[in-house]
This record gives sequence, C-alpha cells and structure tokens, in this order.
Amino acid sequence: MRVLITGATGLVGGEIVKLCHEKEIKVNYLTTSKSKIVQKENYKGFYWNPKTKEIDSSCFDGVDAIINLAGATISKRWTSSYKKVILSSRTETITLLISTLKSIKHTVKHVVSASAIGIYPDSLTKYYDQSSSEISTSFLGQVVSVWEQAIDGFEALNIPVSKIRIGLVLSNKGGALKEMVKPIKLGVGSAFGSGKQWQSWIHIQDLANLFLYVLEHKLSGVYNGVAPNPVSNTELTKTAANVLSRPLFMPNIPKGIMKLVLGEMHILLFESQRVSSKNIVNRGFSFKYNYLEPALQDLL
Repeated sequence: MRVLITGATGLVGGEIVKLCHEKEIKVNYLTTSKSKIVQKENYKGFYWNPKTKEIDSSCFDGVDAIINLAGATISKRWTSSYKKVILSSRTETITLLISTLKSIKHTVKHVVSASAIGIYPDSLTKYYDQSSSEISTSFLGQVVSVWEQAIDGFEALNIPVSKIRIGLVLSNKGGALKEMVKPIKLGVGSAFGSGKQWQSWIHIQDLANLFLYVLEHKLSGVYNGVAPNPVSNTELTKTAANVLSRPLFMPNIPKGIMKLVLGEMHILLFESQRVSSKNIVNRGFSFKYNYLEPALQDLL
C-alpha cells in the first residue's frame, strides 16, 4: 500500500509516518519546502505550493489513499491576518488536491482527513458524538465547518471520505502538553477559570493508530480522535502535577488575564467540549491509553 500524506512533517504527521513504516506502508508526502524533499522507495517527497496552485502531480503515482493533515497551527495569536492563514491553509490545500485528481488518471480510493472537535459548541453538560448537528459559533467552529465542507469535495470524485475530529493531542515532542507542564514544573501550575471545562484528550500514539485503523479498515464517516475518558481542566492539571511530583497551591487563573495575554485564542483553554469516542470503539478500535494518568506517565 502507498499513501500520500499532507502535513507529514508536523507533530501528528511524523507519528503517522513512523507507524506507516512499521506496517510497511509506503509514504509519498507533499511539502512546500524543496529542502525537505527526499527520495527513498518507502518515503518520497514532492513539492507543492497551494498558494500558487503548484503541485507535482506525480505525487499521486501508485497512491491508494490520502491522509490529509495540512493546516497552519492554531496555537499562534489569532490576528485578523493570521485567521485568514488558518482558514486558507486548510481549504486551499484540499481544493488543489481535488482539482489535480480531476485532471489526471489516479488510483486513490480513500481520503482520511484531520478535522477538530472545535466544531462542537462550548458546553459543561452536553456529551457530543459525531451525529451532533450543532456547530460552535466560535472562530474554531467556523474553521472546522468550512474545512469539513472542503473535504467532502472528494466525494464528488467518488472517493470515500473519513474525518477524524481531533481533540487535545498529548505528546512529549511538542504541542499543548509541553506548554501546560512548564508552569507545573516550576511549581506555579494552576487550572484555568473554573477548571470545570471538559478537555477531550488523546495520546499521540493512539491518534496515529486511529488514523491507520480507519485507513486499513476502509471506514468512512466521522470519528472523534479523543480517548474514551475526558477530564476536567482541574483534573488534567492535578494529574500532571501528581505525575511530575509537583505541588499545586496557586489559585486558578482568571479568564480575563488569559484573554489579555492570548487574545481571542484564549478560548482554547476555556472552552468545554466533552466528546465521545464510541463511534470508533464500536468499529473495533481499542485505545492503548484510555485514562489520563497512564498517558501522562508515559509522556512525562
């Protein structure tokens, strides 16, 4: 099997590439940086520039499926110009893939794309699954809604589509966890706001396995990329402090302060989404890290 991966050099992409190679799945990947192109039998790089609509269409040669992870990080201050980058980096890439596939003979039979749980509205009481029709009115809700509409464009080419709505990815190689544990390690960790907001998290290893499970079992539809047991922000902070053997005595950090520091992006810390992974579990997928503490012990 050969897959084409966009966003292969990112945090999640790197883990998926590693897993593909363990399973002897060959990888083609697209990159906007010519210096990142390597040519090995099981790992071939191809240049693209979605802004100028340039793509080396030989990236599709012999490809059975596409794993789409392309998109600018949301962990950067949301200025009005950067908001446009967050949106365009998700839609322009998909549009370019679809228009190229329309113009060539190809063997692509499945697309598995990243999405995000940011599509679900902020709620302390609701328990969301993939069938929820409510869409968050936040900027993130808009982004995910537009992103998923773009992904659905592959279906017009009779290519089945799977969407993985990713939660808080826990990794020791980067992402949110590294930032969250910095104050805890210094002994000044604390929860945000009320601390009651739900955090639907997933260990990066489980997330990579989930992507490949959906790919190998040819599952289409929407799946939540979250572990089966979401926790409150307070529980997340306490568990990290326990694992690191650090005290927690600071008062919770008020929303107003983080809004000053982070601007609109502060909602990443204060929005509450309790999200179910039942859909993928019912399809036979099993998580290695069902509970937060073992996940953090492995990573920290």
